[in-house]
Amino acid sequence: MRASKRIRKIKETVDSKKVYTIEEAVKLLKNGSTVKFVESLDCAVRLGVDPRHADQMVRGTVSLPHGTGKEVKVLVIAKGDKAQEALNAGADYAGFEEYLEKIKEGWADVDVVIATPDSMSELGKLGRVLGPKGLMPNPKSGTVTTDVVTAVKEVKAGKIEFRVDKTGIVHASVGKLNFDEKQLVENTQAFLQTIIKLKPSSAKGQYIRSCFLSSTMGPGLEVSKDEASVMAK
Repeated sequence: MRASKRIRKIKETVDSKKVYTIEEAVKLLKNGSTVKFVESLDCAVRLGVDPRHADQMVRGTVSLPHGTGKEVKVLVIAKGDKAQEALNAGADYAGFEEYLEKIKEGWADVDVVIATPDSMSELGKLGRVLGPKGLMPNPKSGTVTTDVVTAVKEVKAGKIEFRVDKTGIVHASVGKLNFDEKQLVENTQAFLQTIIKLKPSSAKGQYIRSCFLSSTMGPGLEVSKDEASVMAK
């Protein structure tokens, strides 16, 4: 299939064999965006881990300093006053039995689910609905907590969750291309620094195998893995 004129033009501006700095890659992707909607900036990092082993599972959260640029829908599963606290903090939905019933029926029109510990015995039964969508709350990601106010505010401000997939790749959206270059660079750096700090002690050899930045409709640009390693020291 012949590449579109837009794609051909973009390819002319990048060198597929070059390893870019984060700043260079961000600038090229911003300048190369020609679509009519605001593209996301995505970061994909291939790690030297075997996710089949529990002690090499890389999973965590990071609060992006400039947020994601995306409106995040938050559901809080909590009882009584905690539900009202969550709504006051900015949650889109909060409650207990009524939302358990909606989830049972297949509803999951949210980006993040936060739950209080005392609600997990019931919510845990709905793993078949929430699990495949990546929405099941987890204490390690801070989405099972009694402090629902802080959890909601952090998610709304740009806290994202990530985990390595079965191929050893961690990926996340780190902003929108209508952010300025400095904001996108700092968001990317924060994401990479967090991944570096989560290196499993059982991981042997080279940890960061490769790192790519791309836009929604643009090319993938390899960025220096050494740059990420230096930043984390």
